[in-house]
Amino acid sequence: MQVQPYLFFDGRCEEAIEFYKKALGAKVEMLLRFKDGPPPDQNGEGCAGPMPDGNKIMHASLKIDDALVMASDGMAAGKPEFKGVSLALATKDDAEAKAKFTALSEGGTVQQPLIKTFFSSSFGMCADKFGVNWMITVAQ
Repeated sequence: MQVQPYLFFDGRCEEAIEFYKKALGAKVEMLLRFKDGPPPDQNGEGCAGPMPDGNKIMHASLKIDDALVMASDGMAAGKPEFKGVSLALATKDDAEAKAKFTALSEGGTVQQPLIKTFFSSSFGMCADKFGVNWMITVAQ
């Protein structure tokens, strides 16, 4: 059994995917747009309510190293919010930690600059430009 994060970008999923491809080397394993899914019912609604723009992403799977992260535009109603959750990224060394931290924090907010701690030679926290919180460490 695995627990996998599923991120709802509320209309910015395609932009987020491109960002994670560049920042983390993410690979798109699957992408389904709303226009490629079942047609809406006679009221213009899908299984979860009103259908967003057909070009928006219903479901995507991204491979980041050995991890699978799923993503969607959801109902594409506005600005995404990611509260109370962080994605933890364990890197192989300090150089990779710095590179990933710098890439993820571009256009976002640094919450804890990279520092040496008792549990890692590099540890930092940031929110990327979409508001997704990240914790970067060097694996021990």
